[in-house]
Amino acid sequence: MRKLAPAAAALAALLSVTAVAEDHDRDWDKSEIKHVLLISIDGMHAIDFRNCAHGIAGANGGKPYCPNLASLATTGVNYVAASASKPSDSFPGLMTIVSGATPRTMGVYYDVAYDRSLDGPQVQTGNGNGPGPCTAGAAPTGFTTEYEEGIDIDQTKLNGGAPGASLTDGGVASLDPTKMNRDPAAGCAPVYPWQFVRVNTVYGVIHKAGGYTAWSDKHPAYSSVAGRDGVGVLDDFYSPEINSNVIGLPGVTTAGGVSCASVRDGAADLTSWTNSFQNVQCYDTLKVNAILNEIDGKTHSGGHAKTPTLFGMNFQSVSVGQKLVENGVKGGYLDAAGTPTDSLLNEIEYVDDSVGQMIMKLKDHGLYESTLVIITAKHGQSPIDPSALDKIPGKTNNGLSPATLISNQLHNAMPASEDPNGSGIGSTEDDISLIWLTNPSYTGSAVSLLEANRSQTGGGQIFYGSSLALNYNWPGLPPNGDPRTPDIIVQPNVGVIYTGSGKKVMEHGGFAHDDVNVMLLLSNPAFRPRTVFSEVGTLQVAPTILKALGLDPSKLDGVRLEGTGTLPGVNLHFDEQ
Repeated sequence: MRKLAPAAAALAALLSVTAVAEDHDRDWDKSEIKHVLLISIDGMHAIDFRNCAHGIAGANGGKPYCPNLASLATTGVNYVAASASKPSDSFPGLMTIVSGATPRTMGVYYDVAYDRSLDGPQVQTGNGNGPGPCTAGAAPTGFTTEYEEGIDIDQTKLNGGAPGASLTDGGVASLDPTKMNRDPAAGCAPVYPWQFVRVNTVYGVIHKAGGYTAWSDKHPAYSSVAGRDGVGVLDDFYSPEINSNVIGLPGVTTAGGVSCASVRDGAADLTSWTNSFQNVQCYDTLKVNAILNEIDGKTHSGGHAKTPTLFGMNFQSVSVGQKLVENGVKGGYLDAAGTPTDSLLNEIEYVDDSVGQMIMKLKDHGLYESTLVIITAKHGQSPIDPSALDKIPGKTNNGLSPATLISNQLHNAMPASEDPNGSGIGSTEDDISLIWLTNPSYTGSAVSLLEANRSQTGGGQIFYGSSLALNYNWPGLPPNGDPRTPDIIVQPNVGVIYTGSGKKVMEHGGFAHDDVNVMLLLSNPAFRPRTVFSEVGTLQVAPTILKALGLDPSKLDGVRLEGTGTLPGVNLHFDEQ
């Protein structure tokens, strides 16, 4: 149900866009921004937006299929060379967007990573991390860190198991501190998600300036968006657990008019909403409804509030449409040009309809002109070209992942909680391999082993020592190293995915172009359409949000420590507060 400008009109406007280095029309002077709506369409590549806005042969009869997003581009700045964080996992991807910092500064590498300065959780997480010992004031042992569904009280429940919570709404009350890593330097206190992040975020800056803030995401652990200022700067947080058991959602209807009162796809694996092309849309609709309530001046659940200064959500549907193989039906793409399969096409159309609902609601309340809409993605997916897919281990490739190779050949080189041959949660490997060693003295032997077995591990680039420290802090313990930096990062050949699963055809986390080249669009009715071809990063979103609201971007730690600039293409002329 397309409610914005007709696709043909949107396409014509897009085709007329020209690249400019800077906005000499001073569009920002024409409309004072009071609200920012930030949306992450997880997995949405720049090429996905290009194809859906212009149309591509082989999908939807060659006609455009995202008229609402395309309409936003008619008054928007489209950054076609935007890069997500490296690594491109959801956790660092999200935190980069809201902090203006890279993993080296914010200390976030992956939702499952490692910290040499922390000890294990008191009890085992839902995904098998820990438990581990901790002695207050003693030297840390180091342990795998986990900030996703595994630290819920009960990850099988949509409300995360929060005591007394409604069907979908557990929020931070669903976090189980006994499942969190502990800090021996702080008396073995649990490290909450926002405490794990080393920097502040736009939420802290805006809240302290008197603004009202809100965010909706897929895990209670993603309350991390509050950053080091603490969860109190997040006024309204909604986090239905995506990796919970699928249930009917009374009163929930998708933007396309489909009821979710009963489970839509009962034939799917119902242990997670991500196991079905249809069920994930019902899950995302929960967060869409939260945004619609917030535009109405309510809390996410419908209580009395006000329209947030900064609010937004992530969509998971496109990511599922890209990765999933469900009962033999493949998601992903048909070719290297990014022609979507029917499954992925349907997910993009669903997201586009949902964005259309939000824009119409903004218009109904007279908020459209005073709202900056930002559409981006935490990460992409790789490989777009299905012929490049190479699973390790796979049916035709009996290779080993880098961590497994090291574990097999160099005994005791990997910490027990990281060892893929151990009983813990294991190593961090998707379409990248992050390797933490028990001692840096193992690095040379491990690298030599990887270099001698490139064909078995998927080849690619191996970063260690100076080549790793160029973009990250030197690994180790203070004062000479960073306890969170991997000892080795392996970026395999394009298309390599470290999985034996037959249920996925794409993955993310790595540095490949398909992993990081994401959609990034800034839109406001005062803008003239333009395309920026110069390379930018999603870390520039955070300072741009503050500048748009008339706040000082240098109040962000990431801006001060890394020199992060605002996005080019639009002049921001508000006085700093």
